[in-house]
Amino acid sequence: MIRLLLADDEELIRLALAALLDLEADIEVVAQAADGRAAVTAALAQRPDVAVVDLEMPPPGGIQVAAELTRVLPTCAVVILTGHGRPAHLRQALTAGARGFLPKGAPGGALADVIRRVHSGARYVDPSLAADALTLPECPLTPRELETLRLAEYGTPVAVIARRTHLAAGTVRNHLAACVQKLGAAGRADAIRIAREAGWL
Repeated sequence: MIRLLLADDEELIRLALAALLDLEADIEVVAQAADGRAAVTAALAQRPDVAVVDLEMPPPGGIQVAAELTRVLPTCAVVILTGHGRPAHLRQALTAGARGFLPKGAPGGALADVIRRVHSGARYVDPSLAADALTLPECPLTPRELETLRLAEYGTPVAVIARRTHLAAGTVRNHLAACVQKLGAAGRADAIRIAREAGWL
């Protein structure tokens, strides 16, 4: 029997998936969670064989949950389930340790098959996302530029970003200006939008 954790902030989807997967003779849903923190807590308590986590849950999101479970519970294979999959997210998920990546629009029986595959030690990546990922351009921003752009995402003042990154305020402004220029953006908010849509943030 494959012991399964389901984590999705949309209760209707989570309950529907649980009901669907409970029909499988070899899969048992042993825990459910509505956010990333609850998912990690439930995984440590229940020690599932596989965790199916939504990409865009309340923090920490699916990629951070995959990284944390890979670190603290390496016997649990993580499958990222997403309604908004982008090639860059796929790359981030695999780097974080996820064993599977599947869109929510996949056929009904596909998730059960992916759960069985990752439980047996294999990987599964949605073929169309994998093909797109091969042609995805690299992020033109440096790690430090990405960090400052990520911190600026919610209108954080430059002085606060400078304190958090241990940089001078002028350096933070230079990094943000470089982000705007490299991404061909109209301004900081546009740069954030472009980077988020590309899956770099």
